[in-house]
Amino acid sequence: MSKAWSRQSVVEKVIGDRKAPAREASVAFAPANIALCKYWGKRNEVLNLPVTSSLSISLGALGSHCRLSPCSGSDQVTLGGETLEGEHPFVERIRDYLNLFRPDPEQSYKIEAINTVPTAAGFASSASGFAALVLALDGLHGWGLSLRELSILARLGSGSACRSLWQGLVEWHVGSATDGMDSYGEPLGDTWDELRVGLLVLEAGKKPIGSRPAMKRTVETSPGYAVWPDRVAHDLANLKAAIAAKDFERLGEAAESNALAMHATMIMAQPPVLYWKAASVTAMNDVWAARRDGVSLYFTMDAGPNIKLLFTAADEAAVVERFPALRVTAPALRPAEEA
Repeated sequence: MSKAWSRQSVVEKVIGDRKAPAREASVAFAPANIALCKYWGKRNEVLNLPVTSSLSISLGALGSHCRLSPCSGSDQVTLGGETLEGEHPFVERIRDYLNLFRPDPEQSYKIEAINTVPTAAGFASSASGFAALVLALDGLHGWGLSLRELSILARLGSGSACRSLWQGLVEWHVGSATDGMDSYGEPLGDTWDELRVGLLVLEAGKKPIGSRPAMKRTVETSPGYAVWPDRVAHDLANLKAAIAAKDFERLGEAAESNALAMHATMIMAQPPVLYWKAASVTAMNDVWAARRDGVSLYFTMDAGPNIKLLFTAADEAAVVERFPALRVTAPALRPAEEA
């Protein structure tokens, strides 16, 4: 019988006997990432181990900033300058994660977080948030861990966080080990300077159902989920071939189709999970209309009502003309440690 790994045992395996006095403070940033081939479904909910691999692109300067420092008493958390009370769900989730790393039970932390993407609205703020937090922990305690090791630790907080340790295009390897040591993010190494991602914020508020329960419900009740792993394998191979060939149409078609397939599995869940709003459907139709008019434009959509547009620099002016409120990013396609 294989060993049942806990999050704490994984942390101890990664950090080992690295111990050093905490510094006064540590500051870190991690970019949000948008999956072109989605992560939807866990084979191990405790360790956030996925059913399939996935592939994402970062959002450059958009993401999460974190300042971490020791403090006395209980943990102190601010988000966007607002102090959050101890029973706030965000504080409880952060505290639960920090419990994995405290050098002793009396160690408390002050966490000052700022998200430059909407929080809990389908813009991967959890991914960038936990990635920034684990980078700050590494800096504060001087562990000197590799980005691969930090990716494994970030995954324990939020699965997609393992892809936010780098800028650019990142693959999350599904892995097969029961301890999850072979399930981590890794940059593809391909650069695509002309690629653009546009954020179309249709609803910035908190979504009605979180990604975790929505994912669990889909896996357990959707008849469409049975074909999802094969679909991901096909789309992932297609996307990687498109990236290698710099074939934008192929990339856009695969990413858009993968997103719609993921949402189809949710809609078939019981009860259905439907993140789309009327404005979401209108935006999809506007994208398809733009393509009919000769603009090479595609979309992707995560667990939320908001749309992310994919296009190249050559079509940026035409896209912005059609979507004036669009927030355009030109992802820095290079590893974060070189930034």
